[in-house]
Amino acid sequence: MTTIHETMISIGESARSASRTLALASANTKNNALQLIATAIRQNQSAILRANAEDLTEAKQKNISAAFLDRLALNAERIEAMAKGLEEIAALPDPIGTILADIHRPNGLEIKRIRVPIGVIGVIYESRPNVTADAAGLCLKSGNAVILRGGSESFHSSSAILQAIQQGLLKAELPTTAIQMIPTSDRAAVSEMLKMDKYIDVIIPRGGQQLIERIAAESRIPLFKHLAGLCHTYLHQAADKEMARKIVLNAKMRRTGICGATETLLVDQTIVNSHLPSILDDLIKAGCEIRGDQQVMKLDSRVKPANEQDYETEYLDAVIAVKVVKDLSAAIEHIAIYGTQHTEAIITDDKTAAEKFLREVDSAIVMHNTSTQFADGGEFGMGAEIGIATGKLHARGPVGVEQLTTFKYWVLGDGQLRI
Repeated sequence: MTTIHETMISIGESARSASRTLALASANTKNNALQLIATAIRQNQSAILRANAEDLTEAKQKNISAAFLDRLALNAERIEAMAKGLEEIAALPDPIGTILADIHRPNGLEIKRIRVPIGVIGVIYESRPNVTADAAGLCLKSGNAVILRGGSESFHSSSAILQAIQQGLLKAELPTTAIQMIPTSDRAAVSEMLKMDKYIDVIIPRGGQQLIERIAAESRIPLFKHLAGLCHTYLHQAADKEMARKIVLNAKMRRTGICGATETLLVDQTIVNSHLPSILDDLIKAGCEIRGDQQVMKLDSRVKPANEQDYETEYLDAVIAVKVVKDLSAAIEHIAIYGTQHTEAIITDDKTAAEKFLREVDSAIVMHNTSTQFADGGEFGMGAEIGIATGKLHARGPVGVEQLTTFKYWVLGDGQLRI
C-alpha cells in the first residue's frame, strides 16, 4: 500500500518534470490549453454540480455556517464564471520572456533581466472550489506546474473540476501532471507538502487565519502569505451621504464571505448623526448584525454592544463592527492597530484627505470612494487571482499571472575577462 509520503514524493517529482515542459511552452500552446480547459469545464458542468451537491450535503450535516456554504456552493452561473475566467487569462499578454531590463556595461557586456516562471507552485485553500480552476489557469499561463490541496469540504467538487482541467491539458498535448491535486483529504498530506522544498518553490495559502498560521509555522517553503481580510471602510467628514450609504451596503453585504468584504466601519464623529442612521437601517434590513460603540448604540436600539474582539475579527458573515473616530488620523491609527494589511477604503469628497489616507495606510490595497469588494484580481483586469497577498516581499495584493513569475539574468559577452 502506497503511503502518503510516497504519494506526495511522486506528485512532486512529476510536477517538477512537467514544470520544465511548461517553462518552454509557447504562448499559443498555453492559451490553447486554457481555451480547451474552459470548454471541458462547460462540458462537465453536470458532473461538477453533482460533486458539489455531495459536498454541500456533507457540509450541512456538519452544521456549517451559511457564509461557509455560500463559499462552497456552485451553480451554472459560477461554473460559467470559472470558464470565462480561464478565457480571460488566455487573453492576457504572456509575461514569460519579457525583457525587464537591458543594461549595457562600459566593458561591452550586455545584461538582460528576463521574466521566467517560478517553477512549481503549491496552493492550499479551503472551501471555494472555484480556486481549483483559477489557480490552475494562472499557473498554466505563467508557465508553472501546480499542486493543489483543496479543503476537505470541497474535495468532491475540486476533484470534478480537476478532471475537466486534465481533459483540456490532454487535448492540448501538455502533461496532465502540470496540474495535480492531492488525492486525499488527510491532513497529514499537508504536513508532507510543506516539507517538499526539493520540489515546490513557493506555497500560496488561501483560507482562514488558523490555516495560514499553521502553514507559516510548519512550512520549509517560502509563502505568498494572506493572513486575513479584516477590511475597513472609513466615512470621512466630507463623505457624500448617498454615496456612503450605497458603498457601505455593497462593501459589507454583496458577498459577506469573501476576503474583501468590509468588516469594520469607521465613522467620523462630525457626521454620525447625519450619515449613520440610514446606513445602519440599510444594513439591518439586509440582514446584517451591527456591533457598535456607545455612540452608535444610541442611534439605533437594534445595535449590539461591540467589544475589543469585534474590532479584531474577520467575520466572513453578515456581521459588522462600527466605531466612531475623532478624525482621519484616528481612523488611520485604528487601521494600523487592528488591520491585516489587506484592503481599506475612504469615502470622501476631500481630495487632500483621500491622498493622506492612500499614502499613510499601509495595506496591500487602498481605495477611495468605492467598495472594498473590488479587492479581486478579476476586477483588477488580471483575469483571476489565487489570492490577495498581504506580505511585502515579491507579491502584494492580488496574485495574478505576473506575480507568479520571477526573473533571471542573461549576461552576453564577446570574450570579456574580469581583471
